[in-house]
Amino acid sequence: MAIQKVQISEDQKNKILKFEEGHFLDLKSVDITPAKLTRHISAFANADGGELYIGIDEDKGVRKRTWRGFPNIESSNAHLQVFEQLFPLGEEFSYTFLECSSCQGLVLQMGISKTKDIKTTSDGMTYVRRGAQSLPVDSDEALYRLRLNKGITSFEIETVSVEHQVISNSLVILKFLLDVIPTAEPEVWLKKQQLLRDEKPTVAGVLLFSEEPQAILPKRCSIKIYRYQTRDVVGTRETLAFNPITVEGCIYEQIKAAVSKTVELLEQLSILGEASLEKVSYPFETLHEIITNSVLHRDYSIADDIHIRIFENRIEVESPGRLPAHITEDNILEERFARNGAIVRLINKFPDPPNKDVGEGLNTAFEAMRKLRLKDPIIKQHDNSVLVEIRHEPLASPEEIVLQYLQNNPQINNTKGREICHEGSENVMKRVFERLIDRDLIERVPGLRGRASAYQKKSNEQT
Repeated sequence: MAIQKVQISEDQKNKILKFEEGHFLDLKSVDITPAKLTRHISAFANADGGELYIGIDEDKGVRKRTWRGFPNIESSNAHLQVFEQLFPLGEEFSYTFLECSSCQGLVLQMGISKTKDIKTTSDGMTYVRRGAQSLPVDSDEALYRLRLNKGITSFEIETVSVEHQVISNSLVILKFLLDVIPTAEPEVWLKKQQLLRDEKPTVAGVLLFSEEPQAILPKRCSIKIYRYQTRDVVGTRETLAFNPITVEGCIYEQIKAAVSKTVELLEQLSILGEASLEKVSYPFETLHEIITNSVLHRDYSIADDIHIRIFENRIEVESPGRLPAHITEDNILEERFARNGAIVRLINKFPDPPNKDVGEGLNTAFEAMRKLRLKDPIIKQHDNSVLVEIRHEPLASPEEIVLQYLQNNPQINNTKGREICHEGSENVMKRVFERLIDRDLIERVPGLRGRASAYQKKSNEQT
């Protein structure tokens, strides 16, 4: 990997010295040994990624930090070799040397990505980042939980101590095979699909083909739907419109029932508009895809249900389990990883499957919101769950979006405008720019014409 050296300003240096250490950031002295450095690299890679700055001294007694970097790049070779050993393919990490004219030495800024596999230290130990600490994974149970979080193994392959007939003789499997593979025998087909092992059904087999998986896997596979008459951050018992609704059954039927009940409740929901009460409208595709995603990709090893909460101004869908493998809040729309591969693959064989476009569900959900000029859903990872917020908030107008962009950027062209406004037509975007020109808010960048045309804030407003 090419070594970069970047000159930073006094202000940028002071910001680094004031950084607050936490889940995604740590500051270390150049005196840290390469062996100890591997603990923090392991911790970040096994959690959600983060940044390490090496070359910052801290006097904890007076809570004062000072910049004391490496004398030169070569003097950091032992630390860089740690990265080469842990990331032999040269991926999932980056580093840059920072230099400030008023300070001594080079500070090494290291970026570590969340990895698909488990990263261990030079002495074979495993660490994980929790808050501002790098904690050892020092028990078989904790290591198994980390393997589940990473997607290295999946709870769906575990067997359940019940008779195999709960899936091999169920109405669900009989109907499925009649619709899909009419010549197949249930028990033979289930064994071939690895859903029966040692005469016991797997978790995936129970979820897909048991008539009542909730009786076999209690508190792991129901969906609870709540209706709160509030816009508050948290719903309360006092704001519940009625007792929570529980949706059960095999997951194929459960997804359809949960989406249908959510839509039904939303059709009864009105909010106060400018003149009168107005019906709240959410795109069906968004609700369908996000609920489907929560059922197919949740962590079934966690004894909790999926929770759908309908508020006055939003819907929340919370599913148990952290984002698996290398998936993060930032890359979830671009990257693909199936925690429950068998479930995702086999439910797609059902008639009118809920995951028609495998791997594209969340993208479809986001696009449906944009078509209605509503803001994108918000994905938040908590300690043991993933929460998706679907807010009933309109997007800013294209004109407002362009002006906001120009607050922080010197110019904008048609391509960038279409990207940030989610607009597919060059001509529509061109008319947005023309309206802003007519209002003396922007102007063409002099000397750029045709496809190279770009726009900037009106010169008399520039600072």
